Amino acid sequence: MAMWIQAQQLQGDALHQMQALYGQHFPIEVRHYLAQWIENQQWDLVDMDNPAEEAKAKRLLDNLVAELQMKAQLQGGEDGFLLKIKLGHYANQLKSTYDRCPLELVRCIKHILHSEQRLVQEATKVSCGSGVVAMDTLSQRHQQINQTFEELRLATQETENELRKLQHSQEYFIIQYQENLRIQAQLSSLSSLTPAERTQRESALQSKRATVESWLTTEASTLQKHRLDLAEEHQKTFSLLRKQQTLILDEELIQWKRRQQLAGNGGPHEGGLDVLQSWCEKLADLIWQNRQQIRRCEHLTQQLPLPGPMEELLNKLNADITDIISALVTSTFIIEKQPPQVLKTQTKFAATVRLLVGGKLNVHMNPPQVKAVIVNEQQAKALLKNESTHSESSGEILNNNCVMEYHQATGTLSAHFRNMSLKRIKRSDRRGAESVTEEKFTVLFEAQFSVGSNELVFHVKTLSLPVVVIVHGSQDNNATATVLWDNAFAETGRVPFIVPDKVLWHQLCEALDMKYKAEMHSERGLSEDNQVFLAQKAFTSSSNNPEDYRTMTISWAQFNRDSLPGRNFTFWQWFDGVVELMKRHLKPHWNDGAILGFVNKQQAQDMLLSKPNGTFLLRFSDSEIGGITIAWVAENPNKSGERMVWNLLPYTTKDFTIRSLADRISDLNHLLFLYPDRPKDEVFAKYYTPPLSKAVDGYVKPQIKQVVPEFTSPNPEPSAGAAMFLDQTASPSASHPNSFASYPSLSDNMLDPDGDFDLEDTMDVARHVEELLRRPMAKQWSSQQS
Repeated sequence: MAMWIQAQQLQGDALHQMQALYGQHFPIEVRHYLAQWIENQQWDLVDMDNPAEEAKAKRLLDNLVAELQMKAQLQGGEDGFLLKIKLGHYANQLKSTYDRCPLELVRCIKHILHSEQRLVQEATKVSCGSGVVAMDTLSQRHQQINQTFEELRLATQETENELRKLQHSQEYFIIQYQENLRIQAQLSSLSSLTPAERTQRESALQSKRATVESWLTTEASTLQKHRLDLAEEHQKTFSLLRKQQTLILDEELIQWKRRQQLAGNGGPHEGGLDVLQSWCEKLADLIWQNRQQIRRCEHLTQQLPLPGPMEELLNKLNADITDIISALVTSTFIIEKQPPQVLKTQTKFAATVRLLVGGKLNVHMNPPQVKAVIVNEQQAKALLKNESTHSESSGEILNNNCVMEYHQATGTLSAHFRNMSLKRIKRSDRRGAESVTEEKFTVLFEAQFSVGSNELVFHVKTLSLPVVVIVHGSQDNNATATVLWDNAFAETGRVPFIVPDKVLWHQLCEALDMKYKAEMHSERGLSEDNQVFLAQKAFTSSSNNPEDYRTMTISWAQFNRDSLPGRNFTFWQWFDGVVELMKRHLKPHWNDGAILGFVNKQQAQDMLLSKPNGTFLLRFSDSEIGGITIAWVAENPNKSGERMVWNLLPYTTKDFTIRSLADRISDLNHLLFLYPDRPKDEVFAKYYTPPLSKAVDGYVKPQIKQVVPEFTSPNPEPSAGAAMFLDQTASPSASHPNSFASYPSLSDNMLDPDGDFDLEDTMDVARHVEELLRRPMAKQWSSQQS
């Protein structure tokens, strides 16, 4: 209800726009009396492109009607009688209107609520409590557009008034011209009169004819000047129309498309399409009014030809108006909902195209059919250069034809492709090291329709964002890399689908951060330390200074073509593995700040050795895609007084489908504090699985529990020494100098072999083999130590 209260405070043009949202399709009284109920419903959770959601929409409709009927019954007294009848009527009206198409009701209410929110936000930005105008650049630009529309409206109204005056003047001119012809006819008929009568009548008629001809001569010059002045005013209007259209189509619409592309990487894709449509409809209305005025000027000129350049001027005006309206119609055929950019064959997908001026130009009176075909880069280039007049295809899309539908509630003309499927794809020859997941295609949508009683015929086309076609889920990772790079670094107006081969490191970090935050549904993205860690991995560097990477560039090959040193996977494959793991299983722990993640083995060791035994942290595995390990500090069982850092074998998605991270941490009693000093139960207890219930029907349920053999003792109480350690820094003798590199290998392979296999690793193996074979190796151990 808070939104409705704010909406009622709108003034001026914003109030008129808000009122225009309502009508017979959804009365404003319904919005008023059910404001709280309407705003409490989750309209946005209904997927308009999924027919299966119709049942959910039907429940919302039934509940709305029931609420309205209940509100009507509550009205009492003399004043409430009429309202009771009115609300009951609205309940029946909504039921009959939307019962067969409940999704249209949802579409209508979503449109209303989003529009109200936009109007309220804009009004809030424009005015502040002290009366000082506080507008950002966006608001200023929108205000400029609205002011220009007002200028155009006044200019169009002015030329309309002048045209009417011209028409009246011309009609009177024609009447006087006919009068002059009548006088000439009378003079010709005087021959039958007597000389005396003829002289008297002739003198009067000659005088009258002279007066009329003099007026006609003067008025002809006036009419011609009037026509020329009107043509000049139309030229000024067209110049302003073209400027306004350039601002809307070449800036606002292009920026909307850019936001839509970045949304493919997880960026915020704020609406704004309804605002663009309202502007484009105003343009279409003004252009059409001016076009009609030009046609009337042509008719007047044909009706009364006068010497002068009018015909040439009208031809130019006609060319201008045709150019403007053609550009408007072809540019406003847009893709509202893009097809998936990683497109798997034999898999259903959806898309929505929309003509922003369709309703205003009455295109829906003869709704056009839209066809979708898939084309490759070369075909897309030819289409944009107008080198190809027919739609060549690089594959076969099933269910690729759809008729555009007009939605009365929202005033939109769109085609919803709900069940398309790519049956097959024809690939082109690849260049050099390029893989199939680097090849880009695009879905071409095209339609043909006419406006103005078939006066103007338009063949419109629009290309989707680049798509990468895959045939197996294993290709998804690399295909996503191609899409992310394209979305992040594509330039406006590029040749399809060229992107830079190298970008600055900080630009890539912005793209990765956007993707990461979107997948985590969190504002906690990649910190500066995280980005330094990623830079070290990408460039095989050891520098911890962020400034060292600021001017460095990373190539596509470094990103996702060449494997990382000593690994069989690329930088992106490692990063994407982390994202998938976090998204599927660890999102709440990341958002709680429980996972450090982007920490290497040496850093983890340095951090933990300054903390008491039992302190642990969670970091991503360096050696495995989509792996996370637990590192903790504990006593070295083989050397009294020596402390060391242990690393558990990395967990992957497969592990977490068996038992969750929180439960695994709960199982390990030797893990006491999450780095730096948070008791583990304080962090993870809310995610523990509740204890198993008692036996049912005589059966006892089994329980899975994680065990690390070397640390199977019961949960220890902190010793006096440990308590003292909390307040004291470890002395150099507290750790063996070589303990930084000590990572014992456990008997059940639960400990992480992550990292290089160095001398210390061989000693650990030797010690372990000694335990297994019971062979004395003291001499060999001593010689190696020396």
